[in-house]
Amino acid sequence: MKTKSPFLLSLLLLLSISAESHHHHHPNCNAAADRSSTLQVFHIFSPCSPFRPSKPLSWADNVLQMQAKDQARLQFLSSLVARKSVAPIASARQLIQSPTFVVRAKIGTPAQTLLMALDTSNDAAWIPCSGCVGCPSTTVFSSDKSSSFRPLPCRSPQCNQVPNPSCSSSACGFNLTYGSSTVAADLVQDNITLANDSVPAYTFGCITKATGSSVPPQGLLGLGRGPLSLLGQSQSLYRSTFSYCLPSFKSTGFSGSLRLGPVAQPKRIKYTPLLRNPRRSSLYYVNLIAIRVGRRIVDIPPSALAFNSATGAGTIIDSGTTFTRLVAPAYTAVRNEFRRRIGNATISSLGGFDTCYTVPIISPTITFMFAGMNVTLPPDNFLLHSSAGTTTCLAMAAAPDNVNSVLNVIASMQQQNHRILFDVPNSRIGVAREPCS
Repeated sequence: MKTKSPFLLSLLLLLSISAESHHHHHPNCNAAADRSSTLQVFHIFSPCSPFRPSKPLSWADNVLQMQAKDQARLQFLSSLVARKSVAPIASARQLIQSPTFVVRAKIGTPAQTLLMALDTSNDAAWIPCSGCVGCPSTTVFSSDKSSSFRPLPCRSPQCNQVPNPSCSSSACGFNLTYGSSTVAADLVQDNITLANDSVPAYTFGCITKATGSSVPPQGLLGLGRGPLSLLGQSQSLYRSTFSYCLPSFKSTGFSGSLRLGPVAQPKRIKYTPLLRNPRRSSLYYVNLIAIRVGRRIVDIPPSALAFNSATGAGTIIDSGTTFTRLVAPAYTAVRNEFRRRIGNATISSLGGFDTCYTVPIISPTITFMFAGMNVTLPPDNFLLHSSAGTTTCLAMAAAPDNVNSVLNVIASMQQQNHRILFDVPNSRIGVAREPCS
């Protein structure tokens, strides 16, 4: 593998410029690049992102940081599934644990621009508002400067659609846990503009107080399946349909795009049915039936992949986790067959990755077999190479022991260079190979 700078290679899964301008080598950080219903999506480490670390991290530190961020993410996903509180995972280093991808949104009249994190497993949007205590960013939404802003009173129906609603004299409020953070917000409405599309009177949370390090610095845009998500609030505009394309982290242009609405979505694409879990209605569950390493279907107990709406078990597709996590019996079966295929080279570990090699290897493919659709991953989608090219790791892991580990999470590294189409009206998810870079 040709060596680029360590910083470049460690910017895993960088998403920046929209599909229209993917021939540029440097992201166009200009808002004019958002056009029609297609938005630029930036990785938080992208040159366009104000959230990138001031000093480039070493390759190993970067991997460890992304693993730690995933740990907070998995804890959050498990809390959605378990509906019981899980002790926060403490870290010796204060890590940036906000989600990985951000998109430009304009809020209010006149418009104020914020870089909001994309989250397919959340519904309500929330943004830091002026006067917020404990919000990590200096960029906040000044509601007093917007003529279209209004707080929602307690009797509004949206008040029952947020977690832990509360009522004060002035407005409806709510609080939630997100990763290792807690967030308190007031429920409000204002106009939101994405690319050229305007959604009037959009309901979102105005964050008044936050703790911990997981809060996305300039807020979060929920792309889940519930009533307060972007899909729920823009039915007439986008018809509950969107897709994204995540580029390979080895690309220099870091191009990627989020397409909203049914127009311009790919016609030739394989589909798998979406499963509905009424108790976890935001999550995009799919039916993962088996996993193949090379040509061999590995021996996974059916219970490890089975969908169960009572326990929340099953498989979800998630944009906010970087590395795929499989429940222990599934991961162990995949890992053991992968190791067997590589042969008797010495195995080492790096953080949460237990299958790393310091000699060149010839890797088998890995295929996720979903109902109605097989997705065969090229090695770039599951092997992580160090910047010096000396270490190669299998970039998947078992679900962590200290959370309710019944969930298989298909994460963003495994989705790169594919267009993932969320077609909620037809209750299906489409996957097509596409060089997003």
